[in-house]
Amino acid sequence: MPADITYLDYNATAPLRPQARTAMMSAMEALAGGGNPSSVHRAGRTARRIVEDARAQVAALALCAPDEVVFTSGGTEANSLAILGTLASGQVKRLIVSAAEHASVLDTATAAMAAGADVSVLPVDANGVADIEALAHDLSSDPRPALVCLMSANNETGVIQPVSKVVGIVKDAGGRVHVDAVQHAGKLPFSDVSLAHTVSLSAHKVGGPQGTGALIVRGKGGVEPQLRGGGQELRRRAGTENVIGIAGFGAAAQVAAEDIATVQALAPLRNAMEARVLASAAAIFAAGGHAAQVIGHAAPRLPNTSCIAFDGVSAETLLMALDLSGVCVSSGSACSSGKVARSHVLDAMGVAPDLARGAIRLSLGWTTTADDIDRFCTSLDQALTVMSSPRTPMRAAGE
Repeated sequence: MPADITYLDYNATAPLRPQARTAMMSAMEALAGGGNPSSVHRAGRTARRIVEDARAQVAALALCAPDEVVFTSGGTEANSLAILGTLASGQVKRLIVSAAEHASVLDTATAAMAAGADVSVLPVDANGVADIEALAHDLSSDPRPALVCLMSANNETGVIQPVSKVVGIVKDAGGRVHVDAVQHAGKLPFSDVSLAHTVSLSAHKVGGPQGTGALIVRGKGGVEPQLRGGGQELRRRAGTENVIGIAGFGAAAQVAAEDIATVQALAPLRNAMEARVLASAAAIFAAGGHAAQVIGHAAPRLPNTSCIAFDGVSAETLLMALDLSGVCVSSGSACSSGKVARSHVLDAMGVAPDLARGAIRLSLGWTTTADDIDRFCTSLDQALTVMSSPRTPMRAAGE
């Protein structure tokens, strides 16, 4: 990361860990003369060994057996494989998804519904926590086994879901649970998440390369492949493995598993930052009443994540101002074009539209220091002061 950049967007993509870079360079050197992991000759066995070593490293992070790890192109494909593959297996007859899931889950559920699947949405409360009573009622009123999809920790708010309770309720009802643990991995212990039937992971969230992920399939069954044409990944996902990316994923997973305490130690720094921002915003917008709010603050959250919303402020304008100051943060939600989009997560939580439009997300990581937080707070104060000026429009054009 350049010295003039303060990077506080780990939930979008974490910086590449040195260990992952080294593993990828070693894999590139080993494969310089060729080698397909499915080939039985010496070069193929070299590639296969790299993949299997990484599989063991990812399995150690996810608390599963190595042969339960299915490598994918990322968390999005892993979520899609879990949902469509489980529906195709015939072990479930319907699908229940939390309203605060990642778009890769919600959009896949929408596609499944268009294809004839029975899909229902599980509401969340004002803190973004799944409504357990509503889930229990749904499962008891409809005896058909369901696949329940629940993100273990939200990418926008950091809110942590009661995974173990959900798994217990669903298993008792004869259903299956898929957990999107993309944001959970490397930040919290994996014990509760390991109870789910399928779990999705993404390499670049733990300091590995982009374009690589994994689906954990407990017991190796219950998920029909969605990519066909080869016997790779024990016939669960066809296509030649991304050996170099997988090598980096494995190395990053190993470090992430060993470094959870470092990320958890960020909570006091995050909490102090939030208190400072709320006090500063209240002073800047003193005439306007409540100026800022930490979304999901009353619920358990990831230790590195903060979603702060500023009433009447355009998040897009605020992000641009911070970027000009060399500070990288995100809005509550961003679409593929890089534009700020309305957050379905905040909508599901019942956050007022004017407040939701001013939501930004900070996500800290292993390189974050107190100086980084100072720079963010100073830059934020400057931006809010300018935006509070009567001569400065606080909303983006068209709002």
